[in-house]
Amino acid sequence: MTSAQQVDMTILDEVVREASRRYMFDAVAVHRIRLKGPADYVTEVDSSIQAYIKGELAKHYPEIQFTGEEDDDPHADFNGLVWALDPVDGTTNLIHHMHHSAIALALLDGGTVIKAMVYQPYLDEMFTAELGKGAFLNGKPIHVSMVADLGMALIGLGTSHKGINRTTAAAQFNMFGKVFENCADIRRSGSASLDLAWVAAGRLDGFLERDVKLWDHAAGRLLVTEAGGVVTDWQGGDLGSAMHTSIVAGNAYVAEHLREVFLQ
Repeated sequence: MTSAQQVDMTILDEVVREASRRYMFDAVAVHRIRLKGPADYVTEVDSSIQAYIKGELAKHYPEIQFTGEEDDDPHADFNGLVWALDPVDGTTNLIHHMHHSAIALALLDGGTVIKAMVYQPYLDEMFTAELGKGAFLNGKPIHVSMVADLGMALIGLGTSHKGINRTTAAAQFNMFGKVFENCADIRRSGSASLDLAWVAAGRLDGFLERDVKLWDHAAGRLLVTEAGGVVTDWQGGDLGSAMHTSIVAGNAYVAEHLREVFLQ
């Protein structure tokens, strides 16, 4: 049986970078689009990157299970080792030629993320983390910001179309309004994994989203915690291997005070 210690981050780096080189900049494939749900797009780029990475991981680590955003059946047994992949986190950005998308890959063991990689190909930024070993950007250590005043904090927001109607949309943006009232400013980038990577690097002081999927948060949450931060759901609970969850991330102070804003 393959153990977590046998998984080589150098191999993962090579696989992810090669997938990006082959497919991320395909100007034709990006416009071959189908709609999975309301404002939920998948391009040929998404499908090609997932197929390539899944195939390469299976060659190197055939015993490790796989779940990804473009799987027909995205469920896996999380009692053992499982890959979680978002081949293009920021598909809408990709379609609109906004260079803010990432490949996000995580390895979970029993629901705990133990290895993580978020690659932003346009800037050639590779964020990596292993459980207990710290977080890095292109090999250099990173750390969450030290902001200790929510009024000075720059907060990233994610929006979700899941279960959205006029009432739930109003509730979602009402909560975001509360955050805006209490922080320095807000940003909405369209890529949860990159937002979390930016929290880990101190570029954002915090991040929150009402409904984020496993492959969107798994890699990013390990980056944040290994960079000295905190990641929970909106009630302060552990995210585990939940396929859908709310999320709050930041340094300990920011995360706690963001949750307090929600409870107002």
